[in-house]
Amino acid sequence: MSRSDHRTSHRHHAIAVAPMIVLLAACASMPAGDPSTDTVSTRAVADSIPTADAIPPGKGTLRTDDIALRLQVPGIQVRMIPLNESIIRVLSPDAYRAMRDLVESRRADITRMAAQRGMRGESVWYVTFHGVETEARFTPTDITVNSMGRDYRPIEIIPLSQGFGNQRVRQRETLSALYLFEDGINVENSLTVSMDVSRNTSWEAILRRIQRERALIRGRG
Repeated sequence: MSRSDHRTSHRHHAIAVAPMIVLLAACASMPAGDPSTDTVSTRAVADSIPTADAIPPGKGTLRTDDIALRLQVPGIQVRMIPLNESIIRVLSPDAYRAMRDLVESRRADITRMAAQRGMRGESVWYVTFHGVETEARFTPTDITVNSMGRDYRPIEIIPLSQGFGNQRVRQRETLSALYLFEDGINVENSLTVSMDVSRNTSWEAILRRIQRERALIRGRG
């Protein structure tokens, strides 16, 4: 090899090695793996979870009736339950699993609808209509949740019962659906629900019951 060829080869080799040197230097400047780093990261995630969600699921003792809001409209008893995880975790194991399964059974629909609406979160409620007369008609969308002075109407309804779309319920029949509301409903504060001329403002009392149950769950470890 001529001296000129040797210089060219040496120059090409130096160019090829340079990026590797930069990479090794960058790696050397990175801190070595430290278990405490993972601990800090895990703690940061845990601290970001709202206190209400920090209680474990399946440890509560409340029934769905204990956290339901009720409305009496002509011929129909309406029952509404917010399915926020922070709320349903105070339910007994079977009740919690039933409410959780309702949401998961329609998870694809809920996610799709929320994405179409550009929603940051999901405010899903379980709503039932129980007939107390021979036959009664109802308008599914005629439900309002007032939170922090603002009215929220359902933006999507996912029927769970066959015949829900007929908007009629027979005596002793129960029809149910999942209601998807716009972002903004604060279930950790007072709420008012209404339908037709019926109005319910008992959520503040229900919330105190929920908070007591959360304290008991934490006390049980």
